[in-house]
Amino acid sequence: MTLTVASGAVARSPAVELEVGGREVRVSNPDKVYFPEPGITKRQVVEYYVAVADPLLGVLRDRPTHLKRFVDGVTGEFFYQKRLAKGAPDYVETVQVRFPSGRAADVLCPTEPAVLAWAANLGTFDFHPWPVRRPDVDAPDELRIDLDPQPGTDFADAAVVGATLREVLTDAGLVGWPKTSGGRGIHVMVPIRPEWDFVAVRRCVIAIGREVCRRLPEQATVDWWKEERGERVFIDFNQAARDRTIASAWSVRGTPRATVSFPLTWADLPDAEPDDFTVLTGPGLLAERGDAHAGLHDAPAGLETVLEWVERDQRDHDLGDMPYPPEYPKMPGEPKRVQPSKARADTLGKQV
Repeated sequence: MTLTVASGAVARSPAVELEVGGREVRVSNPDKVYFPEPGITKRQVVEYYVAVADPLLGVLRDRPTHLKRFVDGVTGEFFYQKRLAKGAPDYVETVQVRFPSGRAADVLCPTEPAVLAWAANLGTFDFHPWPVRRPDVDAPDELRIDLDPQPGTDFADAAVVGATLREVLTDAGLVGWPKTSGGRGIHVMVPIRPEWDFVAVRRCVIAIGREVCRRLPEQATVDWWKEERGERVFIDFNQAARDRTIASAWSVRGTPRATVSFPLTWADLPDAEPDDFTVLTGPGLLAERGDAHAGLHDAPAGLETVLEWVERDQRDHDLGDMPYPPEYPKMPGEPKRVQPSKARADTLGKQV
């Protein structure tokens, strides 16, 4: 990577040109502070993404990808950009996807390192890829499980649940690849053959979550309504719904310390400290350790066993589908989207 100062000034500091993968990417106002606590600038975020471009592209390449943009840094507001920004360079590619509403859009589809630097210049912290690739954007090739600690629990609790999740996945003939979320949670990526649609994959996540909860009823939950979760780790099955995404591995997160979502092995998980993985430490750790998720898609597995669990739960336990997020259309077989306390009040004839 080489730097040259561009002519003219943008905002408070002159723009620079980065040479990334044989292309020049303009970075405006590079000295703008994005993370005040560690003093990390916009230019440092862009350079971070250039440094981790190889493993990050292994995660993003050819996937529809939403951008979580913090144009004023971590202390400002953020927004999700789903459609490709106007004025994108001609090397930035797209793929068309259809949202749950039925509307279609051309979404960023990263294919090379310069795209990452270009997106970072727009204030992108997180890359949120769909679990599909071109050309079939309706067939997920990843089953993703989000272990979300609820109030009163933390990363260590998620790691305990993660160990049991690993056992459940093994029983199903699946292999999970864990990473820090960048916060208190853990994401587990499970490579699968792209032979099932979003509805089937989501039902499989629910079945896997229910099996984990049977083994750890006091520590894990799949209860969608917050009032029922208690101090347990929530297995967020709705992150597997169409158009719902999680931050990719290597993504910068909007935390004061500029943490990143960092790939780990299962052996790493019990002793990991999420705050150790940041914009400043990530490239060095990559050079030292390598990419723990290299080869993630070398041996995708099938969902046949988990689909049997789905049928078993329905047949033997009367456990069917779970509620979708509120912005989704009503789905076949979905229960009422009413939190239990309000449903009980309504049954008793009280004002709700």
